[in-house]
Amino acid sequence: MIVRTLEEIAGTDRDVVGNDRDRAQGTWRSLRLVLAKEKVGFSLHDTVLYAGTKTSMWYANHIEAVYVIDGEGELIDHDNGESHRLAPGTMYLLDGHEKHTLHAHTDLRTVCVFNPPVTGREVHDADGVYPLLTETGEES
Repeated sequence: MIVRTLEEIAGTDRDVVGNDRDRAQGTWRSLRLVLAKEKVGFSLHDTVLYAGTKTSMWYANHIEAVYVIDGEGELIDHDNGESHRLAPGTMYLLDGHEKHTLHAHTDLRTVCVFNPPVTGREVHDADGVYPLLTETGEES
């Protein structure tokens, strides 16, 4: 059994600030509660996207489910041009590897699940893609 708190992982290598070329501090912060090294088939993240930011992503190698627990924002699906309001109680699933942008109107706190699980070492590339890394440090 694993029991872990946000407080105990803050400031560790599980505390990741999103890389964004236009903001020195990034557009988001993610506390990774469960990673690939736990070997349970998914990773679990508590992520805050900062108010007034826009983050473009494309998970070409992962499926992500996102559940909004606080704040407001907008999800833009670049594959079909649709826009969706985000508020507490909203879930979205990127089951088709959709290119998307998140616009956080306020600080937007989410719980995210990735499959395959992330290792915690991934960095978004120029297209917003996380590479598919293994626990041995290799790309698959």
